[in-house]
Amino acid sequence: MDSGQLTEKVKKIKLLVLDVDGVLTDGRIIYDSKGRDSKFFDVHDGLGVYVLNRLGIKTILVTAKGSKVLKHRAKDMQVSEVYEDAIPKTSALCKIVKKYKVSEDEICFIGDDLVDISIMKRVGLPVAVENACNEAKEIAAYITKKRGGRGAVRETAELILKTQGKWQEALKIFSE
Repeated sequence: MDSGQLTEKVKKIKLLVLDVDGVLTDGRIIYDSKGRDSKFFDVHDGLGVYVLNRLGIKTILVTAKGSKVLKHRAKDMQVSEVYEDAIPKTSALCKIVKKYKVSEDEICFIGDDLVDISIMKRVGLPVAVENACNEAKEIAAYITKKRGGRGAVRETAELILKTQGKWQEALKIFSE
C-alpha cells in the first residue's frame, strides 16, 4: 500500500480498537502461586490512548481472554469499553459499530496473532505490531516499527493524530 492510500485510511479513523495480549502487553503473562496473573504494560502506549481520548477518538479493548489486571489498566487509560472472552472478535466488532455509530471503515484495529485476523479483514485500518505473526502482517495496512507492549500503540496513536492534523493540539494538552 502506498503512503497516499494509507493517509486516506488514517484520516477516516474515529475509533481505535486494540487486542490486549501481544499488542497492549508484550505478550507475557505471569501467574503467581495463587493463580493470579500479571501483565506488562507500556506507559507510553497508555499515554497515547489517553491523548486520543482527549481529542475525541475513543479506544476499546477486545480480548479473547479476560483478566482482573486488564480492568485496572483500562480504567487508568480511560478506555471506553472492554470486551473480554471475545471469540470470534468480529462478534464484538458488530456491537461496537452499532453502539458507537461508526462504520467499519472508521475503525483502526491493532492485532498481532491468528485470533485477530477476522477483525483485521473487516476494519478500515488494520495494523499489525512489529512482532506479529506473518498472517496478521499480510492483512495489515500498516506494520508498526515498535513491538507489541513496547510502544506500538503509541506509534499508531501518533500516526492517527499527526495524519488528522491533531498533533499540535495533543502537545497543547501538556504545555499549559
